[in-house]
Amino acid sequence: MEIAVLALGCFWGPEKKYGQLEGVYRTEVGYCGGNSPNTNYREVCTGTTNHAEAVKLEFDPKVISYEEIVKKFFEFHDPTTLNSQGPDFGTQYRSEIFYLNDGQKKIAQKVINEENVRLSGRVVTKLSELKNYCAAEEYHQKYLEKR
Repeated sequence: MEIAVLALGCFWGPEKKYGQLEGVYRTEVGYCGGNSPNTNYREVCTGTTNHAEAVKLEFDPKVISYEEIVKKFFEFHDPTTLNSQGPDFGTQYRSEIFYLNDGQKKIAQKVINEENVRLSGRVVTKLSELKNYCAAEEYHQKYLEKR
């Protein structure tokens, strides 16, 4: 199993879409890229933590490749809008791919470059090393209570 962490606006829609893909065995919503290893929704919404809403995936690379995951990233959101997706605005809704190793970095950069050509240079997606990911515990608790 491998891990991918992606920020593509509000995390609920992407989590559902990725969770339906063959080869993705676990999804989790959280916050990534910020100034501290722990945060929560209220803090993130202030715009001062520098975290993005993100989806963490566990996937089997024998079934779905990291490159396919990244290509879906560009299908699942608009990578040309800075700090917004649909009705959601703020730095927490930015488009960003968090890589875990050099292999992921190279693949993500290749796909970003391809998409940037396709979209006439309008891609605003950032590529960053994974930093300060934390699960959105308040949401996981609500999910568990509903089960």
